[in-house]
Amino acid sequence: MKAKKKAKMHTQYNNSISTALRRRIGKAIAQWNMIKAGDNVLVGLSGGKDSLLLLHALDEFSKRSPQKFSLAALTVKITGMNTDTLEEYCSEKNIRYVIIEHPIMEIIKLRNEKSPCSFCANMRRGILSTWASQNGYNKLALGHTLDDAIETFFMNLFNSGRARSFMPVAYMSRTNVTVIRPLVLSNEAAVIDDAKRLALPVVTSTCPFAGHTERQKIREYISDLRMRVPDLYGKIITALENLSTSESWQYENESDS
Repeated sequence: MKAKKKAKMHTQYNNSISTALRRRIGKAIAQWNMIKAGDNVLVGLSGGKDSLLLLHALDEFSKRSPQKFSLAALTVKITGMNTDTLEEYCSEKNIRYVIIEHPIMEIIKLRNEKSPCSFCANMRRGILSTWASQNGYNKLALGHTLDDAIETFFMNLFNSGRARSFMPVAYMSRTNVTVIRPLVLSNEAAVIDDAKRLALPVVTSTCPFAGHTERQKIREYISDLRMRVPDLYGKIITALENLSTSESWQYENESDS
């Protein structure tokens, strides 16, 4: 019984991502020169649909691309998170997989952190980039989508009056690791559809703040705004690409702060 289940899973996880997503991911990688021959790429695998789809896509790219690169995945495991299906998936795909347990939620509660999502993201990225640096990985791939970029743009605009979002590529001088975001041109809806079609083993979130964050409020605002403004996402991308300051997406260096 177990052997049959494993064989079925192996076939299932060998299915390819959609043509549309492959083109968008390929365009992002080429446009910002994200991956070069000989790179060692570490994927920050949270267990959510975005990071799983990213890992699946990069594994496919690593086998097809003439520019060969190595691939591994790392999960920063928070309290209560079950990583069994992620371990099974990576084993089936023959991808090196590492788990680092860290009491992020406990630290947030102890600090009474007012911005838990930002604190958690920064701490995870720090753990990921440090491990990458210490283990010979020069690229850290994160699963941020186009929707995440637009939401970050509005959060910065409303909270600090700055017209900026995260960079598709950002060099972290402290660890000598470059963060890349190959899904930055891909819509969240397309990622959701493909993750379901591929039956990727998405892990249920154990975060107590899920659905009650400032980002969720911004997401609802953008949803309403998109009904009023034609091609809202395209207009914001154009704005980000044409900023004349160091915060433009065309500026390749970003500090660790």
